[in-house]
Amino acid sequence: MTGISRAARPRPVPPGSSGLNARDRAYADLRYRILTGRLAPGTTLLETEIAALLGLSRTPVREAVIRLAEEGLVRIRPRHGITVVDLTLADFRDILDVFSALEIRAVALTAARRLTAAQRDALATLTQRMERATAEGDIARWSDLDDDFHAMLVGLCGNARLQRSIGDYWGQQYRGRRLILPHRPLPSASDREHRAILAAVLDGDPQAAHAAHLAHRARADRDQLALLQRVLTPATPEPIEES
Repeated sequence: MTGISRAARPRPVPPGSSGLNARDRAYADLRYRILTGRLAPGTTLLETEIAALLGLSRTPVREAVIRLAEEGLVRIRPRHGITVVDLTLADFRDILDVFSALEIRAVALTAARRLTAAQRDALATLTQRMERATAEGDIARWSDLDDDFHAMLVGLCGNARLQRSIGDYWGQQYRGRRLILPHRPLPSASDREHRAILAAVLDGDPQAAHAAHLAHRARADRDQLALLQRVLTPATPEPIEES
């Protein structure tokens, strides 16, 4: 949808985008493989192996790896290559603490701005499309639209530094969201909360927007952590009774 800023929630897309230089191509390709699980947590690769995998020289690969390390997605080990960082429940909790606080601030800033009629309509349309996806039971589609809704809210805040920081942390929390996606219930609560956020933003009320988004993130983060704990913690087998 026109007007959505990808700075806030840069959804991973398959590599091969035209017009990118070698460094950006290496970054986009590696990031896509990590966020979608094609390079699993714990995977270790040498710089030469990454270059061969991507069909690029080592220099752009080295620059891309440094950028991914700054985002917390890989760990660089001198002379031993890189390792894709594991995602633990504690890590995910810490990431959400920062990510949610930044996004709440961004939404309050957006509410304080004068939005155009097109921007207001686009936000309203996204909420309607999310509610339709919920009614159809299409949680994967809903999740993409949820990203679009939040990306647009943050993209309108007018603070480029805040947008970049949110984008960095979004990449880190995306892996957790992807793991729990098959286990999520219908997002009816989120739809109601999005309506409250939208109303506050359209009313131009920063305090109400802050309160509505704070409540949304608190509930959503709590639910995501509970689901991730279930995914990361193997079920304890039932004891076998002796005959």
